[in-house]
Amino acid sequence: MKNEMKLEFDAISANESFARVAVAAFFAELDPTLEEISDVKTAVSEAVTNAIIHGYEGMEDKKVRLHCIIDDKVLQVEVVDEGHGIEDVDKAMEPMFTTKPELNRSGMGFPFMEAFMDELEVISTLGQGTRVRMKKKIGCTPWIQDED
Repeated sequence: MKNEMKLEFDAISANESFARVAVAAFFAELDPTLEEISDVKTAVSEAVTNAIIHGYEGMEDKKVRLHCIIDDKVLQVEVVDEGHGIEDVDKAMEPMFTTKPELNRSGMGFPFMEAFMDELEVISTLGQGTRVRMKKKIGCTPWIQDED
């Protein structure tokens, strides 16, 4: 079964929690575990927060686009901004790297996305924005059988 949703919302911090809940509600049909829900919500939160704080720093009246697809048991989430872009994606993906230490940013956004999702792709062009694509297979927790 395939299902798809698209959302566009203002690039303000209050909408980060909205995005988390919207994605969780969208893939609830797959009967995810609490751990899978938490993993996806954390990854979405990090991607949306990056778009708002880093992508649109100093810009007003901007939008974040969220696109989700369920195909079989795979959830694909895409978060897109049309902001500043990332100068060095490889460097930005390093643990503890942050361009905003004054905002107490930990530099763990991309590492968390990578850890909690099965796939992560970051495409960015300076002056044009960033596209973060993530995938997670839902329901792949191994069964534990009791031995008789």
